[in-house]
Amino acid sequence: MSRALRLALGAALLLLPEAASAAELDGRSLSLLWSLPFAGILLSIALFPLLAPHAWEHHHGKIAALWGVLVLAPMALILGPATALHALVHTALLEYIPFILLLLALFTVAGGILVRGNIHGAPGTNTMLLGIGTVLASFIGTTGASMVMIRPVMRANDDRLHNVHVIVFFIFLVSNIGGSLTPLGDPPLFLGFLRGVDFFWTTTHLLLETLFAAALLLGLFFLFDTYLYRKEGRIKPDPTPDTPVRITGGINFFLIFVIISAILMSATVDLGRATVLGTEVELANVLRDLVMVAVTVISLKLTPKGNRIDNGFSWGPIEEVAKLFAGIFVTIIPVLAMLKAGSEGAFAPLVALVSNPDGSANHAAYFWLTGGLSSFLDNAPTYLVFFELAGGDPQVLMTQAAVTLAAISAGAVFMGANSYIGNAPNFMVYAIARQGGVKMPSFFGYIVWSGLILVPTFVLVTLIFFQG
Repeated sequence: MSRALRLALGAALLLLPEAASAAELDGRSLSLLWSLPFAGILLSIALFPLLAPHAWEHHHGKIAALWGVLVLAPMALILGPATALHALVHTALLEYIPFILLLLALFTVAGGILVRGNIHGAPGTNTMLLGIGTVLASFIGTTGASMVMIRPVMRANDDRLHNVHVIVFFIFLVSNIGGSLTPLGDPPLFLGFLRGVDFFWTTTHLLLETLFAAALLLGLFFLFDTYLYRKEGRIKPDPTPDTPVRITGGINFFLIFVIISAILMSATVDLGRATVLGTEVELANVLRDLVMVAVTVISLKLTPKGNRIDNGFSWGPIEEVAKLFAGIFVTIIPVLAMLKAGSEGAFAPLVALVSNPDGSANHAAYFWLTGGLSSFLDNAPTYLVFFELAGGDPQVLMTQAAVTLAAISAGAVFMGANSYIGNAPNFMVYAIARQGGVKMPSFFGYIVWSGLILVPTFVLVTLIFFQG
């Protein structure tokens, strides 16, 4: 162990008794300056991959750590080391660790499911494949469903003259909108679950919105694909002739059931509590997190190695997510404290922006502001910002303010599809498609697609579900 690490651990141990009694941050006393590191890390995630991809690839962990230090160091100096340590422990135990372990388990399980074989990408077949991926996204996550389905969809259309639109609609549906029905589907919804939102709340309260948006987009896709299919005919020789479709890695479907069961158990069973540095931790949640670790190990042990090789599986994406979200969860600490202060905090103008003149919530504003930011910034912390802005009480948000929470949830999940950087799977699908020879649109070219197709769709969603 290095001398620096020993000193850091020693300092932390000295602060343990004080940290256990440290008060929570009072958002009323914090200025907007405390939100600059949070804005900095989100802008880094949005801009560095575009402007300096090589530097970002090699140093994203250091950049995320720097933004985190720019919160913790001033917090320790101004508010006291114990307050900083308490805030860090609270965030790590209750949010970051459960969040990243679920993503790890889903990522590993999805990487072990391999779809072999090939079918011809006619309009009906393509629509069916996109529909399957859309449903699958709520059970193994948008990242998992994207990784499982993208290569079969590409193989099905590798003899088509026009196939760019297939991948674009794939990103719309499988990589985003399809993940809106359970906390497994998209990271912001799991953060809501960790904050106290019932597991099946999103299933019941976003079902109509999701069915409407997905059905509309699948219908548009079928019409557009049919037009192009009839126009082009079968001109290209098929490099991957039709062969029977087989799915291997079946143990991972059972492990998905284990993941869901563990999450439901943690929400319904009371195994007692333990206090760690002033943070109360439910033992059922600890058991749930241990199950996620066990699922990861079992999937790696029992899945044929060839499945992951053929899927192009690597640990790079989950490592990047773990590093970046460590920085995000630290930098968002003072932001959430200020949002909890409501009209008494530094974000009072934002409170006014999402409120009607009579003080009630403006659902359309919540939908578009959450979605607008989720289009270019990470949708998980964006969800948390507006969750707190709406009051942060899950019991109230699930009942009296159910439409507000639905608007926030739908905005975060749906509008991540508006750009390549709105949701993590988007860029992964883009990269895989380009490597496979699909001439994907540029960053701004994709925004033209989303502007012409998604924006009108979301306007209709607003008019039907989120008026007022």
